[in-house]
Parts: sequence; structure tokens; C-alpha cells
Amino acid sequence: MNILVVNQSVIDLCASSFTLLTAVVEVNGSHMSRDSVHDLSVCRFWLTRSPLWSLLFTSSYGILLMTLDRYIAVVYPVWYNNNVRNTLLHLEHFS
Repeated sequence: MNILVVNQSVIDLCASSFTLLTAVVEVNGSHMSRDSVHDLSVCRFWLTRSPLWSLLFTSSYGILLMTLDRYIAVVYPVWYNNNVRNTLLHLEHFS
């Protein structure tokens, strides 16, 4: 469970930072050319805000995974302790 909370925190931090950057930095796309790789990357990633939407989607997916983890832990506690908890403890031992 701690792995999911840390993952969610990092994703939310990145999404918040990118949201703040898009609010502070304004890019005018009128002077861009199609021949410049830099202008194309700015257009595709900054003006479309695709990193923000990806981070928000990932954040929602992380919340869904944490909810599913808690649901299984509450509804099937014996199975959770035998399978999931032992697997997580085994993974933490190697990291």
C-alpha cells in the first residue's frame, strides 16, 4: 500500500507542477513554423497540454488502484494477507 501512496504523491506533484507552469508560462503559437523541430515539439506537448492530461489520467488510475487494493484488503482479508501482503513484503526485501 505504501508503494501506491508514494506513487500517487509523485504523480500528483508532477501534475500540479505542470498545471502551475501552464498557468504562468504563456506561449504564442502564431510565430511558429512547420519546419522547426523545436516549434513542432512545443506545439505537440505544450500547447495541447498532453503531459497534463496524461498525468491527470495516471492520477485517476492510481486512485482506482488504491481503492481496489483497499477493497480487496477489507472484503477478503485472509486472501489479501496470504497473497498480496506476502508478495509486497517479498518485493520490499529485494529493494
